[in-house]
Amino acid sequence: MEKSKKTVVLGASPNPSRYAHTAAIMLKERDIDFVPVGIKAGETSGEKILNLWEKPVLSDVHTVTLYIGPQNQAEWYDYILSLKPKRIIFNPGTENQELMDLAKSKDIEIVPACTLVLLSTGQF
Repeated sequence: MEKSKKTVVLGASPNPSRYAHTAAIMLKERDIDFVPVGIKAGETSGEKILNLWEKPVLSDVHTVTLYIGPQNQAEWYDYILSLKPKRIIFNPGTENQELMDLAKSKDIEIVPACTLVLLSTGQF
């Protein structure tokens, strides 16, 4: 695994019962750079959660892993695409054909999979 796979955890949460929180822990354990971005203030795995409403400017993003349901994604399409990720991981329950098509049109790889499984099995 490469540390260079800077990953934006979109929908990050300080709540330990959320999958996005577990993903942050697993990324940190594997020494993969990650940036938690969400609407809930706080921190996850020692990293401050950046405010999604402020659309933080981030560079060198390799992966966006989505933890925002399809019904709440549309207002963030432009922001997600502006990050210019190499791939977007659509975790279970976040699959959204419209965003997938937009991403494909920008040559962004679409990965409908669970980040936790990808990390656990070394496929991240």
